[in-house]
Amino acid sequence: MATDPLDALRLALMQDVLPVGMAVADRVRKGGPREVLAAFDGSHPDPLGHLRQEGEPAASRVREGLDRLQPGLGNPVMKVEVRDVEPEPAPTPADPEDTAELQTALARIGARLDALERHLIAGGSGDTAGR
Repeated sequence: MATDPLDALRLALMQDVLPVGMAVADRVRKGGPREVLAAFDGSHPDPLGHLRQEGEPAASRVREGLDRLQPGLGNPVMKVEVRDVEPEPAPTPADPEDTAELQTALARIGARLDALERHLIAGGSGDTAGR
């Protein structure tokens, strides 16, 4: 499925350029150009990724505002391809030995739960004032 180049450009602007731009603008507002250059001082292995992460909350608010003006403007609607999927084949019948073993284990668990329930009922009906 071919994508529209303009949609791809808008998506890249909204998801990559906008967050970095918001982070740079915030850094300029806080500390001027020196603060922007501090992002590239080598303390982060991926300075653009760090700026993208730093500016994502502000960029998200801008995208939500654009969506209020026109739905899909800030958070572009992604085109999808829908197709039918073949149903999965029915499971094969279980081995009779496995079934018998499972039934035995379930019966044992059921018996233990019944014993626990009897124990809890017997313990709850006694006098608890002296405890």
